[in-house]
Amino acid sequence: MFANRYFPATRLRRMRRDDFSRRLMRENVLTTNDLIYPVFVLEGQGREQAVTSMPGVVRQSLDKLLFTAEDALQLGIPMLSIFPVVETGKDNSGKEAYNPDGLVPTVVRELKARFPELGVMTDLALDPYTIHGQDGLLDDSGYVLNDETTEVLVQQALCHAEAGADVLGPSDMMDGRIGAIRSALEEDGYIHTRILAYSAKYASAFYGPFRDAVGSAANLGKADKYTYQMDPANLDEAIQEVAMDLEEGADMVMIKPGMPYLDVIRRIKDTFKVPTYAYQVSGEYAMLKAAAQNGWLDEEKCMMESLLAFKRAGADGILTYFALDAARLLRR
Repeated sequence: MFANRYFPATRLRRMRRDDFSRRLMRENVLTTNDLIYPVFVLEGQGREQAVTSMPGVVRQSLDKLLFTAEDALQLGIPMLSIFPVVETGKDNSGKEAYNPDGLVPTVVRELKARFPELGVMTDLALDPYTIHGQDGLLDDSGYVLNDETTEVLVQQALCHAEAGADVLGPSDMMDGRIGAIRSALEEDGYIHTRILAYSAKYASAFYGPFRDAVGSAANLGKADKYTYQMDPANLDEAIQEVAMDLEEGADMVMIKPGMPYLDVIRRIKDTFKVPTYAYQVSGEYAMLKAAAQNGWLDEEKCMMESLLAFKRAGADGILTYFALDAARLLRR
């Protein structure tokens, strides 16, 4: 009598009672197919360096990275994203970015030779290659030049495509660079090279550990990237950025950072219905790791919950430093 009097016929808790029924009604599912693993590569051989601000993340020379790539492939992770730690050749021109014998092209060629079925993505930006740590070329006042930087990015894109990169990730936020890169790729016959554009990349404080990892933090110093990365307050502007990149020839778009910008992911996916990706950036990773190490959070549960949040927001995939751990847990 109590139940009939005070409760409707539908009880939402009924379907939550057992594991089988929870699984039957689950709206979003995370799989290894959703994961992209960002890795840091060093010059030389036999080298491995821990990134202190990113527990569990290491910089590796190519010979060490090959073992990581094999692990990722065996776990079913579709793609690695390569970020270089450049120790020689930095200058104000960024010319090392398109050196065909440089670190990234060398790594790409070896990865594709050893593991042809593993997707390889490279980062297009100049901050690892410049002594000032900005993503582009500077004028005399320190302002990042758009068109001049784009010319260098086109050379970098062609260099990486020639080495065999499957996907190019322009992360620089210069206007018009996607169109310039796409045109150059088409003209040189790289018609199958995909572009995952960092279309809505915000001028975020969550990038700190990454800059430590690639060695650009010290070079950047107290400077910022507000003049070309997006204002964290803006959402409509992200729609403009994505629309422009798609019109210029991007195959996929990315929002960076991830969890603080879930609303941006949802809006972009709903608006354009194109392959949409999120980057769970270094600061997000470091916070969860630090909290777990202090015993404040359950690392595995929070890791998986955070990754599922990207799927729920509409992301088709996630770049995350948790990729290997998440893939192992999904297999288990």
